[in-house]
Amino acid sequence: MDKDSLIYVAGHRGLVGSAICRALIRGGYENLLTRTHAGLDLCDQTAVKKFFAQHRPDIVVLAAAKVGGIHANATYPAEFIYQNLQIQNNVIDSAYRNGCKKLLFLGSSCIYPKMCPQPIKEEYLLTSPLEPTNDAYALAKIAGIKMCQAYRKQYGFDAISAMPTNLYGPGDNYHPENSHVLPALIRRFHEAKVTGAARTTIWGTGTALREFLYVDDMAEACIFLLKRYSNFEHVNVGYGSDISIMKLACLIAKTVGFSGQIDTDSSKPDGTPRKLMDCSKLFNMGWKPRVDLEEGLRDAYNDFLQNQHTRGY
Repeated sequence: MDKDSLIYVAGHRGLVGSAICRALIRGGYENLLTRTHAGLDLCDQTAVKKFFAQHRPDIVVLAAAKVGGIHANATYPAEFIYQNLQIQNNVIDSAYRNGCKKLLFLGSSCIYPKMCPQPIKEEYLLTSPLEPTNDAYALAKIAGIKMCQAYRKQYGFDAISAMPTNLYGPGDNYHPENSHVLPALIRRFHEAKVTGAARTTIWGTGTALREFLYVDDMAEACIFLLKRYSNFEHVNVGYGSDISIMKLACLIAKTVGFSGQIDTDSSKPDGTPRKLMDCSKLFNMGWKPRVDLEEGLRDAYNDFLQNQHTRGY
């Protein structure tokens, strides 16, 4: 990957895509190609083919996707599987057919079975049933991995896949129903503080264990893989340790300044009991995250305060 390579970041305004653009510019890669959804609908095969034929990017980072938390995944499964399959099929195929030198496809830790052994190794993929609340999204992402592998096997296309754990940080979505757990809790505790509430409630029992990675660390991992990895297997990207949702809630409450009671609602789903990625493959290559959870939460809350009236409302 040269400094003058034309790099197309699909999904550049999203949480991950925007962080990747920031990291690329910091690293001196300024020849970036981006399009908003209004400028290019990635579900439109004809438009995508025309775009790639015209611009012929050297590197493609496929960070565009329809994403959401438990509620969104359970409520809109048809949209999640259809849109993500369309985006992946169109971008991966057009990249190959127009001379792209390398493509990085980004998936999700939800590709792994619900009752997966912990920590989760890459080889655990497709070994038992998925978590039902997000299986449509997971199946689409699994198809993306398999498509990259198929194009590598049949055509020699240098397509690699990275599977991040739960991400958070600047650029996140704080919608009360369609966001992921960490930004949703930031919004919930902030509103409880502002209204002077004596208590607030979190979904589930609070016992589920989750791993969280600061999005700028994820972006640096992506650039690391683009430079140093070219292989058939997908790669886990995580922080290396996890935390219960209740402990996370307490950390967020402290960061936000909410001092009231935190209740749980066991009528709401916990999702997968535990999700901790085994990132030994990536760590052994020489990459490690830099930002710890407390520092990352402070940055995330500052981002929320700056953008609460324009993003996710």
